[in-house]
Amino acid sequence: MAKVSFENVEKKYPNGFHAVQDLNLEIADGEFLVLVGPSGCGKSTALRMIAGLEDISSGKLLIGDRVVNDLPPQDRDIAMVFQSYALYPHLSVADNIAYGLKIRKMAKDEIAARIKRASDMLELGPYLDRKPAQLSGGQRQRVAMGRAIVRDPAVFLMDEPLSNLDAKLRVQMRSEISAVVHGLGTTTVYVTHDQVEAMTMGDRMAVMKAGILNQVGAPQEVYDHPDNIFVAQFVGSPPMNLVMGTVSADGKSVRVGENDVAIPQAVLAQRPALRTYGGKKVVLGVRSEDMEDATLQPNAPADRRIRGEVALVEALGSEIVVHFGFPAEQVVTDDTKLMAEESGESLLDAGDEVRWVASFAPRSRVRRGDTIEIVIDTERVHWFDPQTSAAIRD
Repeated sequence: MAKVSFENVEKKYPNGFHAVQDLNLEIADGEFLVLVGPSGCGKSTALRMIAGLEDISSGKLLIGDRVVNDLPPQDRDIAMVFQSYALYPHLSVADNIAYGLKIRKMAKDEIAARIKRASDMLELGPYLDRKPAQLSGGQRQRVAMGRAIVRDPAVFLMDEPLSNLDAKLRVQMRSEISAVVHGLGTTTVYVTHDQVEAMTMGDRMAVMKAGILNQVGAPQEVYDHPDNIFVAQFVGSPPMNLVMGTVSADGKSVRVGENDVAIPQAVLAQRPALRTYGGKKVVLGVRSEDMEDATLQPNAPADRRIRGEVALVEALGSEIVVHFGFPAEQVVTDDTKLMAEESGESLLDAGDEVRWVASFAPRSRVRRGDTIEIVIDTERVHWFDPQTSAAIRD
């Protein structure tokens, strides 16, 4: 077990591409840290630098108290699970899992015990005598995970290890990997772009964009208190709904399209900087779960409501997901453009209808094409500066 420390670490390629910029991050001994971000954000590059598979352009990387910048991978006491399987095709499953242990000349009884433990956890018992070519893609990835687990390293490095597993097994393996890693107390760095994995598996999550670390914290803390528009939209599914608004001169409400939405005193007390935005534009962010069908909250005041037209209704049993639109100025920043590209969506022209997603109680009877009122929990609205994209707080 060991802590991992990035101190002003940079990775710049000869062509000038800056994959990681001034990364400062400490991963505590025994901590499970999830690195998350869109494609090309630098998360896998950071992981590969820990592994010794990428050179460091500048800064220091420490595993424990050792600076490992120039140490080869085999001397770093790490075990890595690649996105690809990286199995030896001529060896059986058992021999693939045991390969590193045999190289270290571990006792046969101990090797057998470790193989048994890993194969039981990963449901590989019936396949130990098979060759990789006789396995499915998901089974091959589980073998790669078993090979890392049996080594009992100081640091586990996992690069999207569940991406090739079927949906049912991914759910099972999320909890099992987390339980095993926490049980072993091994420091773990886990790279993913999957929202559920990022929120459920780690002690902390680190959100990256374009090589820059944007926010680090406990998953729920990051979800509840995003530092900027990018983190707000990236963390959470569906993404946070955004819209431009103009704060009234007295600072007591905000104009959103054709709606005047109240700014509660409690919000102004928690975010005193918001008082300086009287008469100015702001970005409002609303999570889908912080809205409800107004027919289910008939006593909600008018200044907590917006009116929209329902485009799609998805009944999921425990909730109803409602896609609706309303006339307002949408948010167009570098961050929202990046998120649109990541999701394969296109941004409307500024000034067009804003599209939001809300989660209603299953008692709601909204239908596609309905014009409805939506109640917003105004004490849970997020506020951002449209120029800097930073959260408006102190």
